[in-house]
Amino acid sequence: MEYVKLGTTGLDVSRICLGMMSYGDPTLLKWCLDIDGARPIINKALDLGINFFDTANVYSRGRSEEITGEILKGYRDDVVIATKVFFPVEGYVSDPKPNKSGLSRFHITHAIKDSLKRLQRKYVDLYQIHRLDPFTPIEEILRSLNLLINNGTVLHIGASSMFAWQFAKSLWKAERYGLEPFRTMQNHYNLCYREEEREMLPLCKDQGIGVIPWSPLARGFLSGKYTRNGNPDDYIRARTDKYMKPRFFKPEDFDVVEQVVEIAQEKEVTPAQIALAWLFSKDYVTSPIIGATKIEHVEQAVEALSIKLSEDDIKRLEEPYKPHLILGHS
Repeated sequence: MEYVKLGTTGLDVSRICLGMMSYGDPTLLKWCLDIDGARPIINKALDLGINFFDTANVYSRGRSEEITGEILKGYRDDVVIATKVFFPVEGYVSDPKPNKSGLSRFHITHAIKDSLKRLQRKYVDLYQIHRLDPFTPIEEILRSLNLLINNGTVLHIGASSMFAWQFAKSLWKAERYGLEPFRTMQNHYNLCYREEEREMLPLCKDQGIGVIPWSPLARGFLSGKYTRNGNPDDYIRARTDKYMKPRFFKPEDFDVVEQVVEIAQEKEVTPAQIALAWLFSKDYVTSPIIGATKIEHVEQAVEALSIKLSEDDIKRLEEPYKPHLILGHS
C-alpha cells in the first residue's frame, strides 16, 4: 500500500479510500451488504493496508455509520474515518422534516452527535458537508463547523460537490475570518465525467486541497460489464440505482469504456483497474473512494496501484471524452 498526505492536514492516508455506502440495509439499497457481508471485505481492506474509510449519515439511514463503527471500533488509532452531513437521515430527501437537513448550526450540532453515537467514536477525523446549503451563508456554515473543531468532536473539515467559485469563496471566507478552512474536496471525477478538470481540480492543486473523488468507476459503468448493445437491467445496480442510467450509457460514454476495455485486454488486467490506474496517474488526486461488494474488488483496486500507464495509454483513454452537463452537485 502507498500512503500520501491528506491535503494540508498532516494525516497519512492510503491511496485508496474504502467507500462505506456499499454496506448498510439491503432492504433500502438492494445492492448493498449487511454487516455480515461487509465484515470480510473490510477486514481484507485492513489487511491490505487501507486505513481510510468514508461514510455518511444518510447512507442506509444511518446503518452504514453503525456498521463502520462496529467493525472498526478496535482500530481507533490506526484508521482515518470520514463522514458527512447535509441530507436528511429520516423522511424523504425531497420532503424532509423541519431542521432535519441542510447545514444550519442546529442541524449540524444534532447530526454530529448522532453520527458519533453510530460510529462509536468521541471524534470524527474528517467531517464533510455532503452538499452546499444554498439557504445558509458559507460564513455561518464554517463557523458552525469550526465550533466542532474547537470542542474536539471533529479534527478536520471537508467539502463535496460544488462549483469551483463556491469552493474558492469558502476558502477566502475562512482566511478572512481566521477560521479553519475545508481541507478536502470529495468531488465527482472519473474517465466518463471529467468536468472537474476545468476549474475545481486546478484550484485544489493550487491550494493544497486533498482530492478524494467519489464514483471513480462511474457507479460500475467503467467495470466493462455494460456494453453498447447490452441490457443494463441485467445487473442489479443499474436496475435499482436511480442515478446510474441517466448519468451514463450515452454513446460517448461507451466510446470511453470501450477504450478502457481495449487497454485492459492489452495489459491483461481488468477494466476497473485501468480506470483506477488513470486516476492514480493524476498528481492532484489523493485517494479515490472505491465501492466494494466482493473481496476481489478490494484486491484488484490495490493491485491497480502498480499499473503504470504510458503517455500514449492516457491519451487513448482521454481522447474519446466529450463534455457533459454538470452531474452530482444536487
